Amino acid sequence: MSNEQQPFTVSGKSFTAVAINTAAKAGEWIKLKLGSHATLAQKSTSHDLVTEVDKGSETMIRNLIRTHFPQHAILGEEGVAPGADASARALKAMQDEEYLWIVDPIDGTTNFVHGFPFFSVSIALAHRGEVIVGVVYDPSRDELFVAEKGKGVYVKGKRMNVSAEAKLSDALVATGFPADSGYALPLNLQGIQAVAPRVRNIRVAGSAALHMAYVAVGRLSGFWEIGLNSWDVAAGALLVSEAGGLITDTAGQPYTLAVRHVLASNGKIHEELRETLAGAQATGF
Repeated sequence: MSNEQQPFTVSGKSFTAVAINTAAKAGEWIKLKLGSHATLAQKSTSHDLVTEVDKGSETMIRNLIRTHFPQHAILGEEGVAPGADASARALKAMQDEEYLWIVDPIDGTTNFVHGFPFFSVSIALAHRGEVIVGVVYDPSRDELFVAEKGKGVYVKGKRMNVSAEAKLSDALVATGFPADSGYALPLNLQGIQAVAPRVRNIRVAGSAALHMAYVAVGRLSGFWEIGLNSWDVAAGALLVSEAGGLITDTAGQPYTLAVRHVLASNGKIHEELRETLAGAQATGF
């Protein structure tokens, strides 16, 4: 077997295998806690929720990763203070790490709290700032979306690709309602108003990581949202690019871990969607 076919490894351990195992274990534990969380707190706003299950999931993920890779850095949502500035500072403090795991223990906490079955565990691994492994696990459907850099996207052993829609008018796209009601939410609403008449339809289901996974496997043609964090996006970004799609910021610049205003698509509708957002002054730039 050639080196190109080997999984990313260190000391004989596969990064991807650890990411898969960790996401699956955390997801199954989260599913057991559905409907039985004991605490509910607000973070930055009343739309930004956290439970003891989020914190317990992140603790589990950190412990499992450190069991295999004790020297690696870990950036997790629950270890960072609320707000865009705190997120940017946390990422900047770790951006020079050789290996950085980027973790969202429950992406879609509001859905989890209400028992709405659209939430996920998102785990990415970046090597010197470049995402090389991305895993998104949906415990409600027992669907695991897996990508390794240069090796494509797989769900239940089947290689997946982005959708074929070439026009925005044929596209089903998704976005979100950001927790930041003072800045990001109004911009995203402007975007929705501009995009909705030009697409087949829009979905807002409440997990950026799962939305991006759906772009990767062709269930959605595109996704955008203003004001996301690295842990919302990193795994999904690799899924989209490895499935043949395009991931940029909303101005069309290449994706990096620092990107907060995200545009992901099958590639074919990307420019038309970007132009629509720009025309509505809804890019965040």
